Amino acid sequence: MSRVSRVPDAPLGPEVVEALRRVSTATVTTQLFARGLRNTFLAGLRPLNPSCARIAGEAFTLRHIPAREDLDVLSVFKDHDHPQRLAVESVGPGQVLVMDCRGRTRAASIGGILATRLLRRGAAGVVTDGAVRDSPFLAELALPVFAAGVCATTNLAGHHAVDLQVPIGCAEVPVYPGDVIVADAEGVVCVPRHLAAEVARDALEQERLEEFVQAQVEAGSPLRGTYPPGEDTLRRYRAWRGDTP
Repeated sequence: MSRVSRVPDAPLGPEVVEALRRVSTATVTTQLFARGLRNTFLAGLRPLNPSCARIAGEAFTLRHIPAREDLDVLSVFKDHDHPQRLAVESVGPGQVLVMDCRGRTRAASIGGILATRLLRRGAAGVVTDGAVRDSPFLAELALPVFAAGVCATTNLAGHHAVDLQVPIGCAEVPVYPGDVIVADAEGVVCVPRHLAAEVARDALEQERLEEFVQAQVEAGSPLRGTYPPGEDTLRRYRAWRGDTP
């Protein structure tokens, strides 16, 4: 039996999602660190298809417990409301399926057919701290998939899907339904939903400033006064950005 919890009613503004899609996970983690949040990067998860690795979208969560031999048999998939299948058919456009597999990679958590269904439903991506199967196919699929590993064995050999849309731990990071998942070729970060708008705003500004600082360092400027930028560097940055006095 699956358990469904309440998720935020108000959708994220499209401008917030687009801003977070444009910035790097390194920038986002810095912004979260500045707000006192240190455990936000889902370490160890890698993109199956590095050319298709950008994600910014709301988390739709699925929690697993260890499989039990008398319950997790192939016939359970005849139930259309099996929690794994129900999750795939419930993820909305722009959402990210985030799975808690307890960091176990000896059985897959999703494969090619279910991932294809998510793609057709308009999902923004898949994130799991477990393994995936059909990885050669997923590496060509136009759906960002981040996982801790690959494994040909079916999920029933190791995982029992139980809860949809509840708080989970993925790669030892707390993820709540509706939090914002941001991912790029470097990995995945979870942004608490209530911070998403301000993090998006400040992340864009951070990257504009760092673009200027990068150019100064490439031109030979020393770190002192440049990185972090001192007042002179900030003055020249404001002029470069076109701010009026």
